[in-house]
Amino acid sequence: MAGRERGTGRNGPAVGGDAPWARELLEHLRPAGRDVRRVAEWLAGAVNAAVGLRDAAGRLLAGERVPVDAALVADLASGRVASAAWEDGGRHLRLVGVARAYPETAAVLVVSREAPFDRRAADIVTHTAQVLELLVAGAESAAAGQRLRRAASDLRLAILQLLMVEDTVSARRVAAGLWPGLLDTDTACVYVVETDPADRDGLAEECLAATGERALVVRCPAVDGHVIVLSPREAAGDALRDLVGRRPGVYLGGSALQSLARTAIAYGQAVSALAIARFRPGNAAVYAERTRPEVLMDPASLRDWTAQVLRPLDALPHHTRAELLATARLGLEFTAVSTAKILGVSRNTVRARMDRVEALLGTDLSDLTVRAAVHLALNAEAGLTPCAVGGGTAGRVPVRLAELLAGRPLRTWAGDLLGRLDPDTRDLRGTLRTWIAVGGNAERAAQRLGVHAQTVREHVRSAEPVLEHELLAGGSDLYEVVLAHLAVGDLADPPLPGTKAGHPDSPVHG
Repeated sequence: MAGRERGTGRNGPAVGGDAPWARELLEHLRPAGRDVRRVAEWLAGAVNAAVGLRDAAGRLLAGERVPVDAALVADLASGRVASAAWEDGGRHLRLVGVARAYPETAAVLVVSREAPFDRRAADIVTHTAQVLELLVAGAESAAAGQRLRRAASDLRLAILQLLMVEDTVSARRVAAGLWPGLLDTDTACVYVVETDPADRDGLAEECLAATGERALVVRCPAVDGHVIVLSPREAAGDALRDLVGRRPGVYLGGSALQSLARTAIAYGQAVSALAIARFRPGNAAVYAERTRPEVLMDPASLRDWTAQVLRPLDALPHHTRAELLATARLGLEFTAVSTAKILGVSRNTVRARMDRVEALLGTDLSDLTVRAAVHLALNAEAGLTPCAVGGGTAGRVPVRLAELLAGRPLRTWAGDLLGRLDPDTRDLRGTLRTWIAVGGNAERAAQRLGVHAQTVREHVRSAEPVLEHELLAGGSDLYEVVLAHLAVGDLADPPLPGTKAGHPDSPVHG
């Protein structure tokens, strides 16, 4: 056995020398040729030998398996022995330790041939081992970088999920160690950027660069083509608009400025704005750009009505109440599967929480008018101060939803919105009204209207660009349209325990 030769000097030509084999070996360090298997194949041909590269556990990494003592391989991999050479039964062997700086990269190069190793063959083996060491170390460095990026991505998602359930304290603690100052704020905006799923990773990196890594950039766990960006800086919105403007087929939806505890609300707003962005020349839209029905309601009446609707949840422990409310907000916007991915829980957990909310409220969430009303209450509750939530309504006359929707500004908004559908000779408005009345079921609506279910779907889909609301996907856009129908009297008030029901003679069309 002999110690490993480190330098070259008089022991042979340097790797960068004039020897043809040295130039060939250098080619394997070019970006297109960095493959340990190709290097092992080249070495086998260069010295006319059987060549194998093993890791510390004896697993074959490249080449062929050459019989050799396992204990010796372990000694070489650990660094106890630098190299070894001997003759055994007419075979001449050389073993060289490779990339032993870290246990996970340690390997051993095994070369066996019939002829003795002359100076040329020995030099080729020595320098090939050095090239393999660079390649193995480089591959491990790249893998470590990838693991680090994946870990950072997972942490960003974990922070977002904590914010989604209003656990801002834990979210700040997690963020503080890695991104100091990121969540040292009371308010932030949420943006959702949409692209082709195949391009999402590149887009996420561009979003990080565009925001100067001073924003929470998360690959959406529910929608493959979405990137979620939470930023306390208003400049982030401008940077993202510029980014979207340079990339065709990419869309941006942004929320209004919200408190961190309302991240789930902000996320829903951003998704809603994203639907509008598809119809905008700049492929970008912000939630505040569109009039929302709740801002047209009397604030005191909205507060009292919200407290009445959600009063059954007030007796729950604070963390349980917050958890149920956060899940319900997302559950009314998205499917159980998507909500589970966003929150980082199982879909059975989401369904169990939704069932519990439904039971506590004593209502039926399969009814679209009920869903729209509960969605309104949940969003309004998120905007109330703690002292206003669930208090101050004792002894007051219960407020009906119809009273909230009876104000002139809201009725004007609803009439203008639904009036956009009137010029269409296909009676899109009548189809939409019937479709909502039967819970968004195209087959049942078709039976009522005497048409094919596909016709119903086409009518609803045709109404989307006219209303600038995404309807078939459900969520905030659909609930706003439902409220508009309630405001103009096209649908009856939903039955909500704790509030007065709609009048028996309330008009119901469809």
